Amino acid sequence: MTPDTYLIIGLGNPGREYRDNRHNVGFMLIDRLIVRLNARGMKLQSKAIVTSAMYEEHKLILGKPQTFMNLSGGSVQGLINFYKIPLSNFMIVSDDLDIPFGTIRIRVSGGAGGQRGVASTIEQLGTKDFPRIRIGIGRPPGRMDPADYVLQNIPRDEMSMLSDVLDHAADAVLAFVKDGLNKSMNQFNGSAID
Repeated sequence: MTPDTYLIIGLGNPGREYRDNRHNVGFMLIDRLIVRLNARGMKLQSKAIVTSAMYEEHKLILGKPQTFMNLSGGSVQGLINFYKIPLSNFMIVSDDLDIPFGTIRIRVSGGAGGQRGVASTIEQLGTKDFPRIRIGIGRPPGRMDPADYVLQNIPRDEMSMLSDVLDHAADAVLAFVKDGLNKSMNQFNGSAID
């Protein structure tokens, strides 16, 4: 019996200077899953860093596109095509300005909401019907340009809370793989911090 294969893609920008940016919480979640699942065999494929792990008899392919955010869709499409992943077994993880910090939202489909990596993925796949986790980063203060805000490093005082959010989101991904999207949505949508 071959295990079901799932593709989990975190969005972000490559490079050390972007590592702790708000825009890179998708990468941070993939890194959290890599450690938690003891993933092995990192390689560059379809312009993404890819590794794999087993969880509850399921194979997980974890990816971080190495194109910049607004070109992520080409990398995502390449991985979906290579591994022949049905969209029901694919999940994308991104930051979201319109969701309060500390909150995650899991959805079965939807628009990009201004997130250019998600927009690129929708454009490349030709559909908005794929599961996603949106990790809230909150709105920029005052009249700050949202583009500047997402490229700021997460403040130190928010980092410990972010760790709890990432643990919550990692649990949500694993629930999606093990129990399905609806159960994951019902259990994990909402605030990740008390």
